[in-house]
Amino acid sequence: MKLVRYGEAGAEKPGLIDADGVLRDLSEHVPDITGATLGDGALDALRALDTSALPKVAGSPRMGPCVGDIGKFLCIGLNYSDHAAETGADIPEHPILFFKANSAIVGANDTVVMPRGSTHTDWEVELGVVIGTEAKYVSKENALDHVAGYCVVNDVSERHFQTQLTGQWTKGKSCDTFGPTGPWLVTRDEVGDPQNLAMSLDVNGTRMQTGNTNTMIFTVAEIIEHLSHLFTLHPGDVITTGTPPGVGMGMKPPVYLKAGDVMELTIEGLGTQRQDVAADA
Repeated sequence: MKLVRYGEAGAEKPGLIDADGVLRDLSEHVPDITGATLGDGALDALRALDTSALPKVAGSPRMGPCVGDIGKFLCIGLNYSDHAAETGADIPEHPILFFKANSAIVGANDTVVMPRGSTHTDWEVELGVVIGTEAKYVSKENALDHVAGYCVVNDVSERHFQTQLTGQWTKGKSCDTFGPTGPWLVTRDEVGDPQNLAMSLDVNGTRMQTGNTNTMIFTVAEIIEHLSHLFTLHPGDVITTGTPPGVGMGMKPPVYLKAGDVMELTIEGLGTQRQDVAADA
């Protein structure tokens, strides 16, 4: 299934994209797409619905973040060997973890607004993993059983804030609008192997990032295993899993976003995001 949340920000409704690409409303069956509706039983109940009988949604409404009331927004850094190389970083021995503030989360096609004083705003296409059932001390062998599905995330980053403002990476990762998520949540049964998904990102029509999740240093299963031994992963938690090479910071000379730019990013089977870039007043 492709689950979505559509409508104005703060008033999104639950829906799904049917086999013909038509947006259908799920409001009569679930109040929202959140951790409470992402367990295996709840997803099975949605799969059993006659999608042709669900109301069609007219027009082209805004697609909100594909998961509502996200619990933890967890991010893994330097998880592609070629990306680590372009930034001059060593291959990490364990997954590098940082957090993104939930206030950064926006819809897949919402405007990305660079904060005041930003001169080093960068792009990062990433595979997002949405937890469906509680995970504590799980092994990599059964880690994917705890996944509800996958989505596209743009881990927008202000590199000066991230590296020069003394402290954790969170400073440069958590600016408002720096977490476009969606357009839809694709359930794990439709994705299959999360370690073989092509991904790309363009800026103003020029390809910047090309990669595949098969070059991750730590697989999705290994990441879940590692994190679940540190703290409990709850339904509705989102994990972004790192980015392939081609970020602006890694170019020589570096290239950063400016107002008026347009980002377009895609992950195989998970949809496409498109964001206009603006500067905060």
